[in-house]
Amino acid sequence: MAEIEKIREIEKREVSKEKTLERVKKETEKPEGEERIMECPECGSRQLVHDYERAELVCNECGLVVDEDFIDMGPEWRAFDHDQRMKRSRVGAPMTFTIHDKGLSTMIDWRNRDSYGKSISSKNRAQLYRLRKWQRRIRVSNATERNLAFALSELDRMASALGLPRNIRETSAVVYRKAVSKNLIRGRSIEGVAAAALYAACRQNGVPRTLDEIAEVSRVSRKEIGRTYRFISRELGLKLMPTSPIDYVPRFCSGLSLKGEVQSKAVEILRQAAEKELTSGRGPTGVAAAAIYISSILCGERRTQREVANVAGVTEVTIRNRYKELAEELDIEIIL
Repeated sequence: MAEIEKIREIEKREVSKEKTLERVKKETEKPEGEERIMECPECGSRQLVHDYERAELVCNECGLVVDEDFIDMGPEWRAFDHDQRMKRSRVGAPMTFTIHDKGLSTMIDWRNRDSYGKSISSKNRAQLYRLRKWQRRIRVSNATERNLAFALSELDRMASALGLPRNIRETSAVVYRKAVSKNLIRGRSIEGVAAAALYAACRQNGVPRTLDEIAEVSRVSRKEIGRTYRFISRELGLKLMPTSPIDYVPRFCSGLSLKGEVQSKAVEILRQAAEKELTSGRGPTGVAAAAIYISSILCGERRTQREVANVAGVTEVTIRNRYKELAEELDIEIIL
């Protein structure tokens, strides 16, 4: 009997060991991208602190050193301001899609100074001028690269004119590069495709700009931008939802120097209108402008229809028609 009990105990231990091993395996072998949950093997606490001075991972509860001699991925130098950081940094700018070679090539600076900041002698300046010229030429090796460089500079110019952030410039450059890789540029103007890519990027990032605004800063007509945009969105499979009037409210309110209270009220009106399906089938800019006009009156920061129309890029008649519809359907009493 004693032998049988011993065998059972051994079997139980083996089973518990197998279960423990399986649990450890599951914890360690997690799919890529999922963060590994680390805990203290002594007390089971998950409050682990990195001590960078001693290169140790310490448990905050019991003080056990869980890991030691880990590698610090940061630089070995310290900097206390931007200028010092730039001087000590030994790497260049990050890779970007807004430059035709993704920013991986080098450039010879236009200033005639060496790496120590000393002025280059007049004897070597002619040679440096030739080097600079050939360096500029070899950056663009063929017609495709030349066209890409022109298109990306055009994208950057339009984005600057519209005051768009960096992420939209990057997205528009990626959309344009996809169009080039699928040979969608053939038979169309570079400016037209670049403007359409910028319009698509604005919609993707929730910072919509109207076709009229894009057409103002580009060298092509509104009609061509719209036609090209529909073509590339179909060919590239861009799934873009129709723009919401709410997306235009912050920009229009900022242009009219209105307070946050007016903006919040306008968004509330538009949400009520969307619930009653008053925004479908109507231009989002006109509906947004009408909601801002109503909220400015209700909050005591009155703006005229002409002022709102100029900022929104619509006519006064459109605002008048839209605001009457909204006031009537939502039972908003407006005292003019």
